[in-house]
Amino acid sequence: MSDQIKFIVDNLNKEPFRKNYNLITFDSLEPMQLLQVLNDVLAEIDPKQVVDIREEMPEQTAKRMLSLLGILKYKPPGNATDMSTFRQGLVIGSKPVIYPVLHWLLQRTNELKKRAYLARFLIKLEVPSEFLQDETVADTNKQYEELMEAFKTLHKECEQLKTSGFSTAEIRRDISAMEEEKDQLIKRVERLKKRVETVQNHQRMLKIARQLRVEKEREEFLAQQKQEQKNQLFHAVQRLQRVQNQLKSMRHAAADAKPESFMKRLEEEIKFNFYMVTEKFPKELESKKKELHFLQKVVSEPAMGHSDLLELESKINEVNTQINQLIEKKMMRNEPIEGKLSLYKQQASIISRKKEAKAEELQEAKEKLANLEREVSVKTNQTREFDGTEVLKGDEFKRYVSKLRSKSTVFKKKHQIIAEFKAEFGLLQRTEELLKQRHENIQHQLQTIEEKKGISGYSYTQEELERVSALKTEVDEMKGRTLDNMSEMVKKLNSLVSEKKSALAPVIKELRQLRQKCQELTQECDEKKSQYDSCAAGLESNRSKLEQEVRGLREECLQEESRYHYTNCMIKNLEIQLRRATDEMKAYVSSDQQEKRKAIREQYTKNIAEQENLGKKLREKQKAVRESHGPNMKQAKMWRDFEQLMECKKQCFLKQQSQTPMGQVIREGGEDRLVL
Repeated sequence: MSDQIKFIVDNLNKEPFRKNYNLITFDSLEPMQLLQVLNDVLAEIDPKQVVDIREEMPEQTAKRMLSLLGILKYKPPGNATDMSTFRQGLVIGSKPVIYPVLHWLLQRTNELKKRAYLARFLIKLEVPSEFLQDETVADTNKQYEELMEAFKTLHKECEQLKTSGFSTAEIRRDISAMEEEKDQLIKRVERLKKRVETVQNHQRMLKIARQLRVEKEREEFLAQQKQEQKNQLFHAVQRLQRVQNQLKSMRHAAADAKPESFMKRLEEEIKFNFYMVTEKFPKELESKKKELHFLQKVVSEPAMGHSDLLELESKINEVNTQINQLIEKKMMRNEPIEGKLSLYKQQASIISRKKEAKAEELQEAKEKLANLEREVSVKTNQTREFDGTEVLKGDEFKRYVSKLRSKSTVFKKKHQIIAEFKAEFGLLQRTEELLKQRHENIQHQLQTIEEKKGISGYSYTQEELERVSALKTEVDEMKGRTLDNMSEMVKKLNSLVSEKKSALAPVIKELRQLRQKCQELTQECDEKKSQYDSCAAGLESNRSKLEQEVRGLREECLQEESRYHYTNCMIKNLEIQLRRATDEMKAYVSSDQQEKRKAIREQYTKNIAEQENLGKKLREKQKAVRESHGPNMKQAKMWRDFEQLMECKKQCFLKQQSQTPMGQVIREGGEDRLVL
């Protein structure tokens, strides 16, 4: 153990901690200080752990540290019972629990830094199966998994590059060789261009080759798209199977269920969701907005120097002094109404925190339930695939459940006995620590009293007396001295002890009186505390009842208001429709032509007539196009043939001009003559 503490102290005194501890100061640290040292070491491994534990609840601190130690794969010694003691020791800052953790962390700091960095990107976020039924969520989850795999491959390549040891000279040689190959390729491309320019229709051939390359790329893209569609089809089939299994399970669950239980469950879910939407989520959103606003403000401000920081610290100190003065003035006033209000405010804040904690626990329980249901469905499918057996149903399942219930009652009794033993053990351990601390404090007080009274060294002389008596026995056994010398020594020591006892007698009397007073005060404190707890419990129960009544009345008021607004809106809509109907009837019955034209019926008849005329014109135009389609197509074909004929003549003419002239052709009187 001493080697372990020495190793911890040496590493904490080095960079980057610089704690300047020695063995005595480190061993005399308080539990809260020891937890802060452990948190500083964890913050060096994972920068997200930089937290002042004095501003954090102990349960949150323990949960955060246990989650990080689980990610770092720390295995505490012992079995499950030792795990519970480990958690309890981590909460209270026990030295036998924290020392091994510090020793393990400081031994492999670099390795754990790497593990914590990878855990940020490789711990998979579990998504419930009911959310994966949505296509967008499923696609996002698929992209998330693909990005995780890409990160794994990139990290492996990075580590391989770090360990491969490529030198800069080799990289430069590779770059120079690649530049030479690039120059050679450019020269080859230029030579090929010169060769192609002499070939006839080279532009057309290049165009055809370019189209061929585009079509090949398109073919590859279509093949890839076909593969993706196959994968999507496979995923859709799997999703269909999952939905069918869920439908079977829901039908099986609904067969024995009652509508009252469904309604009760739905009401509970609605209440929980209403609380989450109206209270918890807005608070979290508001805190995030405040934090974002604060960070944006910090980013927008210019960089601060040392002098600016000193000015800010002086302002903070001034504001703190003003706050302390105001608090003192408020305490001097000692108004009973404000004291009562502060008490109610504290109780309300405690209840709100309890409510938030229970909501978080309920959310975690729901997530665990969803995960367990998903695991159960997977296991049932696996059992069906392997064994072909079905899950127990009906009477067999009831008998199995009754057996489990009997076993669970026995297990709960045993577990309760174990929990009582654990609690008693924790209390005994805590009392032992308190008694040790009290013994040390009494020893220290006794030494100070001895120094004040001028009889310092009484306890030391008592220890010396015991040591001398031990030496006396050893000397008697080994050397066999005479009894006269030993009796003289004992008389001297007895006289010294009697003198010290006579000097300490009044001090001991005072100490007894103080102990009696301490016991009386502790009894009085316990009585007052029990009275306060009973009064607080009564007030809290009354307040909870009043809150429930107020909540019920508010809900009724909101329902009535919503019903009132709905009926008003329906009445207004009906009045508007009635007004339109009356206006339409007046316009339709009236003899005035202008009012009849304003009627909706007249407008619709006019629109129908216009659309019918437009349809007639379009049918006539279609008929004309059909009649002229054949001659137009024939004329287009004739123009294409004429274009081909002219192109052929152009090519013949160009070929004739490119050939060397062998003679001269003379045309006279409808005859052609060749003159060489």
